[in-house]
Amino acid sequence: MLSRSFWIALGAISIAFHLWLIFSGLIPNLVSRPLHMALALPWVLIFAAKTSFHRYTGTVLCFVGLTACLWVVFNAEALGDQYGYLENRTQILPAVTLLIVVLEMARRAIGWPLPLVALLALVYGIFGHLVPGEFGYAGLPLQSFLGTLTIAEGGIWGKLTGVSVSIVAIFVIFGAVLNAGEAGQGFMNLAALAAGRLRAGAAKVSVLSSALFGSISGSASANVASTGAVTLPAMIRLGYPKSLAGAVEAVASSGGQIMPPLMGAGAFVMVELTGVPYTGIMAAALLPALLFFFAVWIGIDAFSLRHDLKGLPKDERPAAKTALTTAAFFLVPFSVLLWGMFVAGYTPQFAACLSIIVGAVLLVLDGRLTFDARRTFSRLEKVCLTTGQQIGTIASIILCASIIIGVLGITGLGVKITSLILSGSGGYLWPALLLTALACLVLGMEVPTTAAYVICVSVAGPALIDLGLAPLQAHLFIFWFALLSTITPPVCGAVFIAAGMVGENWLKVAGSAMALGIGLYLIPLGMIANPALIELGAQPLLAVLSAVKVAIGLALISFGVIAPKGLVLRAVAVAVGLLVLLWPFLISS
Repeated sequence: MLSRSFWIALGAISIAFHLWLIFSGLIPNLVSRPLHMALALPWVLIFAAKTSFHRYTGTVLCFVGLTACLWVVFNAEALGDQYGYLENRTQILPAVTLLIVVLEMARRAIGWPLPLVALLALVYGIFGHLVPGEFGYAGLPLQSFLGTLTIAEGGIWGKLTGVSVSIVAIFVIFGAVLNAGEAGQGFMNLAALAAGRLRAGAAKVSVLSSALFGSISGSASANVASTGAVTLPAMIRLGYPKSLAGAVEAVASSGGQIMPPLMGAGAFVMVELTGVPYTGIMAAALLPALLFFFAVWIGIDAFSLRHDLKGLPKDERPAAKTALTTAAFFLVPFSVLLWGMFVAGYTPQFAACLSIIVGAVLLVLDGRLTFDARRTFSRLEKVCLTTGQQIGTIASIILCASIIIGVLGITGLGVKITSLILSGSGGYLWPALLLTALACLVLGMEVPTTAAYVICVSVAGPALIDLGLAPLQAHLFIFWFALLSTITPPVCGAVFIAAGMVGENWLKVAGSAMALGIGLYLIPLGMIANPALIELGAQPLLAVLSAVKVAIGLALISFGVIAPKGLVLRAVAVAVGLLVLLWPFLISS
């Protein structure tokens, strides 16, 4: 068993490597991307091993995978001249090794579904020429097929992995630095100060703190586990029904994946796939995310009419001075990030590097602005361990998804599936949206949001764009629906965690969560019916007016679904809300 010191050192090396890539300038992709995988391997295959057998086999696979990655690194220049063709059988061995290791990394990190899809894609890529009809393809020599996936930039070293290396890893470090210090408590204190005194204040504190925390964690599960540890006991103590308390935390935490800047790494992948700058993605995603939390807020008010939901007692609300002091631990790094991107004009990753430096300096202080060397070193250790684990998990997902994307491109299967969607929808947009939403929901039940988004947008995105959607509209629509599985049965990860923490039947929590999170189902449709909603950067006034209109519709629907009395009035509220939300589509039809 490797010592804790080894893992802290490895995490520090990973941090230094990824920061060095940003500050050092251009590094060949066939060097930086295999090294990124090499640094991720030990965390997934050894550190996360739960049994001695897994640790032993993981060590063997890690050694083999490291050897293959370093083979690519040391031969990068020569391999680049081969244009994705393996010249001899000796080169086939490391190529096959890389694919096997990537599949096993993903399996150990997130389970069978995603690597199984990737394995089926590989089988199709090798034997697809035997498939009859329009879903067959001409076939490629094995050396070309494997080479494109492993020694060129059309597979595991493709654009998605580039995003993981140069952007996602940097923001993972940023989030780890903030979470290791006082920023997390700053979220809670600021939320409690702002909303604690209101009706259903404890639930609203959960919404605000989860929105703030989720904006840097990008993970629904991590959000539930962290903010929920504070907000859930407070809600239960104040008499909230357990099913509602769990639902509030699950829904609010799910919103972290649609809240800029991180968006569960989806924003960075979207940059690469759409060609829209990162600042443009943030501007487009901001109003829909705020509308989601607005709808949750209205839903909590509606639930407060069913139950006597109290605010936080005065003695549990922080003093304004304390709240503002601790809030500075995340507001200062965030301000540096925004200044770097929007004022200085730096790239997002360079601006994030500056924010990391500022956040790391703030780790030496606590909420009382005192210094303690032992506490500082403990926080730095936590940063190293958290960064290593999270980069390893994300790299596993993205490398595996890159196999699927690579096969779709090599074989043309993505175009064929797009044609199937177009024919199945009869050439009409809204049936195609329904088919895409169902595909996202089903796939999102089995794989993480970012992976589900990447796969769905690769096959369904072109079809939606062909039917008239702007590329960013299509991408945001698919990304939102890939998130539905966090609160929608039968597989609803955020609900499961929250239900376990409050000791309630998960189906009851899921029922309340679906009602409270109804904006997650409707806002993507609102983005299609009101295209100006995502035009905050180009047309700010029109975007805000569209957001107000959508907010009115969401408020009516949310209140109508949840309010305790007046069935006829509630039905009218829902109908009017849908009319307001989808009016442009209805008149165009």
